[in-house]
Order: sequence, then structure tokens, then C-alpha cells
Amino acid sequence: QVQLVESGGGLVQAGNSLTLSCAATGHTFSSYAVGWFRQAPGKEREFVAAIRGWTATSTDYADSVKGRFTISRDNAKNTVYLKMDSLKPEDRAVYYCAARRDFGLSLRDSRPYEYWGQGTRVIVSS
Repeated sequence: QVQLVESGGGLVQAGNSLTLSCAATGHTFSSYAVGWFRQAPGKEREFVAAIRGWTATSTDYADSVKGRFTISRDNAKNTVYLKMDSLKPEDRAVYYCAARRDFGLSLRDSRPYEYWGQGTRVIVSS
């Protein structure tokens, strides 16, 4: 069983940075892949970024955030981070982290994720 708690959301001006954290409980968390998804008002939830389990050398990003967002993990702290630079008003959303067992398949589909956090809201003012 894994429980996830996001933090770090808030109000930020466009062009600035924010780092989200996803803290997990569960002794096998290091083996899980973790994804960040977001849902803007009136829109469907979308993939943002993901990181593989274990050695975590492999990451994936949505085109809309590539080059601006960085996902990383600290398995010793059972925490995954999403550093968001050069934020844009269109990045405004509730951000969710999610975890799944990593079978080497694509991490962009939200359906296989087994565990979800409650979400943290990011508001970017122009």
C-alpha cells in the first residue's frame, strides 16, 4: 500500500518557479514509477511528467512542459519532486502525483496508476 501527499502548490507570477513535492509512505516506493498529472478548470486530466522506479534514470515529459519542468526523486526520503520553471498562465491546474508498479511500459496513461495523491493547486498570474 502506498499513500501519496502532494505539497508546494500556490500562487506564483508568470515566469517564476515552483517546486512540488510528492511524499510517499510504503517501503516499496522506490520500485514504483511516479507520474505527475494536472487538471485545469473545465479540462480533462493530462500527463505532465513521469519518472521510472528503482534507478530512476529515465524520465518523460509532456511536450508542453519539456525544457521547463524537471521531475526527480529521492528514494531515501520517499519523495518525488516536480520543479517547474518559467511558469505560464496555462500551467494553472491542480497537480496530482500518482504511483504505479513499473513494468517498463509507457507512463503517460493515467489508468494504470494505482495510487493517487489529493492534489495541490497551482495558480499562475500573468
